[in-house]
Amino acid sequence: MFKKILIANRGEIAVRVIRACKEWGISTVAVHSDVDRESMHVRLADESVCIGSQQPINSYLNIPAILSAVDLTNSEAVHPGYGFLSENSEFAKILEKNNIKFIGASSKHIEMMGDKIKAKKIAKENGLPVIEGSEGGIKDSKDAMKLCKEIGFPVLIKASGGGGGKGMKVVNNEKEFDEQFSMAKTEAKKYFGNDEVYIEKFFQNPRHIEVQILAGKNGAVHLFERDCSVQRRHQKLIEETPSPVLNDEIRKDLFAKTVNMINKIGYEGAGTVEFIYQDGKFYFLEMNTRVQVEHPVTEMVTGIDIIKEQIWIAFTGKTALKQEDINPRGHAIECRINAEDASKNFQPSPGIIGMCHQPSGFRTRVDGAIYQGYKVSPFYDSLICKLICHGRNRVEAIQRMNRSLDEFVIEGITTTIPLHKKVLSHEKFINSDFNVTWLDKEKII
Repeated sequence: MFKKILIANRGEIAVRVIRACKEWGISTVAVHSDVDRESMHVRLADESVCIGSQQPINSYLNIPAILSAVDLTNSEAVHPGYGFLSENSEFAKILEKNNIKFIGASSKHIEMMGDKIKAKKIAKENGLPVIEGSEGGIKDSKDAMKLCKEIGFPVLIKASGGGGGKGMKVVNNEKEFDEQFSMAKTEAKKYFGNDEVYIEKFFQNPRHIEVQILAGKNGAVHLFERDCSVQRRHQKLIEETPSPVLNDEIRKDLFAKTVNMINKIGYEGAGTVEFIYQDGKFYFLEMNTRVQVEHPVTEMVTGIDIIKEQIWIAFTGKTALKQEDINPRGHAIECRINAEDASKNFQPSPGIIGMCHQPSGFRTRVDGAIYQGYKVSPFYDSLICKLICHGRNRVEAIQRMNRSLDEFVIEGITTTIPLHKKVLSHEKFINSDFNVTWLDKEKII
């Protein structure tokens, strides 16, 4: 096994990876910005290296500084977590050339699936249904308008190299087109350095379903699906597994086609293939070539440590799992706890945490990196921890989550805990009568 792994990330995911490494007996190296010196991931790691100032571009996105830290600590491998450099093909390529193992997809596959247009083409070639839309990127507004009329409004304009809702605009009619097309291109250039966009038919009432996979040279296995349909402006807030809206026939078809594509492209590592689901049909959306924020819900029902499996695949090139041995049990729900004020349009709420009491108990898990006195920085993502609850069924999982949210105390800052309480007690959530647009339309808070 690897002797030392550097974690090129921060916060709860860095803590999560450190814990998995320690269970393998692997030494860990934390990297941190100057404002993260007292962070939990720095405290838990065996070694730590400061890689720059507070701005991500000077630290967690600073490839030369991270490479220097790898060299300085004689690390054999790098785990990128999610976000930051986790899907940066150039970073992966540099590590590959220097015989440092990147615990993630190969640079080839990151590049292949990171471009939304290429990924859609690959999915279609390998038997996955795709959403009607442009075959490639579109830069000319006249060509874009022509295609929109052929597809029929409403349409969705998306950044080719993007994600997370950036560079994404819904166009309901011809009058809105010019403004939204221009805004999408501007955002795409700002966030991803590339103003290329593509156009797809917009689904008005879809669910967001994703399939977790693990793959090695000996083939791929799936760890069943997650339903991530509780979203705000394309940002996931609550995830669960299994999906309450899929039946066994649809699952069988979805899993078979997903695993077939993964095997056909020779993918290795952990990954997630995401789909839009509406009216009994699913359509390929994108593939994330990394571990997901919501991976714990899958771990809770399967009993499989996805991070440890990632590390094992990176070391051996193979997955130790067989499909017939993966038998999910019960239901799991995850609430993302953000330092935001939902009543003020989700305004970020940085500051110092006062009293902090995290829930525990039967089948209750908190993935986080916060503690009393911890300073939530304004420079990074507002996610501070995740609460995951497991039950024998969906009803029990909701009951356990409600109990756990009531126990959660985080003083000194405003969090999204009150929002989660309202969502989980809402009739539409209880009855699973919602889609990805629900929270944007419903006045929960």
